[in-house]
Amino acid sequence: YLRNIGVASPASTSGLVEPALLVEFLDWMKRHRGSSDWTLRAYGRRIRGLIEHIGEDPTLYTAQAIREAVLDIAAGWGMSRSQQIATATRMYLRFLAVTGRCSLHLAAAVPRVARWSQTTLPKHLSAEDVEKLISSCESMRPATGLRDRAILLLLARLGLRADDVISLKLNDFDWSDGSFRLCGKGRREGRLPLPQDVGDAILNYLEHGRPRVHSDCVFLTARAPWRSIDSGTTISLVVARAIDRAGVNAPSRGSHLLRHSAATTMLREGATLPSIGAVLRHRTIETTNQYARVDGSLLSQVAQPWPEVALLDSVSATKEADLKQLFAMAQSWPREATKC
Repeated sequence: YLRNIGVASPASTSGLVEPALLVEFLDWMKRHRGSSDWTLRAYGRRIRGLIEHIGEDPTLYTAQAIREAVLDIAAGWGMSRSQQIATATRMYLRFLAVTGRCSLHLAAAVPRVARWSQTTLPKHLSAEDVEKLISSCESMRPATGLRDRAILLLLARLGLRADDVISLKLNDFDWSDGSFRLCGKGRREGRLPLPQDVGDAILNYLEHGRPRVHSDCVFLTARAPWRSIDSGTTISLVVARAIDRAGVNAPSRGSHLLRHSAATTMLREGATLPSIGAVLRHRTIETTNQYARVDGSLLSQVAQPWPEVALLDSVSATKEADLKQLFAMAQSWPREATKC
């Protein structure tokens, strides 16, 4: 801040020169893949480490060198970070192949992380706990409380991602028809309806809580110097602090917790999976199908009884003579199986 207003001297740039290939790769990702700034920063860290291992000359890259570098960089990290390293490396090699610097098949050398889909249930909160989180904002100082309440409502009612909240601009809202515009993953634009309580919370923040600064971003930092929120970590901290204030036992503490909660709440209120996918802006219905596994009451209605239970039910209604015949047949099963 002091450098921007001319009080402090500019920061030294010695030792901060990025590899030319990395700069070109990040520009390609932004232009052709529509990657967000957060994704570019994450990919930049991974590819910077990769270049340190295998160098800046793509003509010297081999499948063995790439595989060893990925395994070395991912050593000691968890599943999520290892998958991110592998994905970033694969995208980097595809960029090199598209620009004619290496073979397209070189990306197949990147080892895949053993991670199976649909193996866990989406972590979510009940509707009552979500309301406790939203109500906890009343105990905060007015400006911050109004901002956090509007953010929590956007996450809980519409299932927005953290980046969606950060990217909201003042001119994205059409107050005449109660809707707003979103630019999500891959720069895909969409429009969502604005629920009454969410719209009221945003207007209340804009009128009574938002600092009067020249910025078109809706949500600003809670402390001076006032500026737009530039990290999804800030949105996750809003959720985590609300969990602490409300005293809720939550399975996780990130912003995606409320996205999953919004989806499960819509499902239990009778919304169809295609409708939920439209609100959450999923690309495929398979992504939305994971929420069908969290409604235990509906699943219990279609669950089939175990064979042992069905056999006992039939036995209880069978005559004594039939029981003797059934047991005689059961005793002959192993001998018949041996003959076969």
